[in-house]
Amino acid sequence: MKTTLEILSEASEHGYAVGAFNIFNIESAQAVARAAASSASPVIVQITENTLKYAGGEAVVEAVKRIIRDELGERWPAALHLDHGKSLRILEYCLELGFTSVMFDGSRLPYEENLAETRKAAEMAHARGASLQAELGSVFYAAETEKEGRSVDEDMTDPEQAARFVAETGCDTLAVAIGNAHGFLRERSEPDFERLSAIGEKVKVPLVLHGASDWGVDRAKEAIRRGITCFNVDTASRVAFTAALSAYFYNDPTAEARPRHYLALARDAMTQVVEKKMDIYGSVNRVSLKANACGEREERSEA
Repeated sequence: MKTTLEILSEASEHGYAVGAFNIFNIESAQAVARAAASSASPVIVQITENTLKYAGGEAVVEAVKRIIRDELGERWPAALHLDHGKSLRILEYCLELGFTSVMFDGSRLPYEENLAETRKAAEMAHARGASLQAELGSVFYAAETEKEGRSVDEDMTDPEQAARFVAETGCDTLAVAIGNAHGFLRERSEPDFERLSAIGEKVKVPLVLHGASDWGVDRAKEAIRRGITCFNVDTASRVAFTAALSAYFYNDPTAEARPRHYLALARDAMTQVVEKKMDIYGSVNRVSLKANACGEREERSEA
């Protein structure tokens, strides 16, 4: 597997973005890996701390790593990433399990504390040959904006501060806040693209956007043009997976209890969403499907 820095540096050079897709069970991991294979796309497979707790930590990580190897081969540009790690302890745990990338999310901490902890996280990741993603500015959750009356415009990333933060922490990629929010908002916010351009001019590491599941083609492409090289996707995938299950039982409430059958339907629905996102981000056909002598697949960069 690759690090996210390797994958996103390639994307930045050639003007496309890569999707980082959250997985939550075996079927969702298969969906992401199969979408990458069918789309000939680089991919970032990411897991949250809650998923690790739910699914058993080491067991689920080994299963996901095996799925990536089986579906894509050893040389495919794929990364295994921890999403929103809130402590150095969980980062260390994931690095020991073989994650090639981890995120330290200190965005809710005071600036100086975020900087100090992120620096430690970067040193920890680099010692293991992994990449470190940081976040500066707060990407709120939809529930916070709608139930608590908060605005996605609060605490957006400051370009000058971002440049200092990256230089002083040594982080490899940076998640930014430009008016985006986790989950689906009832009232869509307008992203501050001018702010994004300013960040891109000041910050020389790949930029990551969380909370863009409901962004359309035009908005996503504008973000890429202004410097985004990675989109985190979670809500859209979970909605597709859950909707397929709901439709199955709604259409036939007396359907046989065949979990493998209906979970496969949900997996396939999620695969389609991931494929569509990859197409929007411009990452399709960035990997050669020509098998090498070992039966693995070779990476090919395309302008």
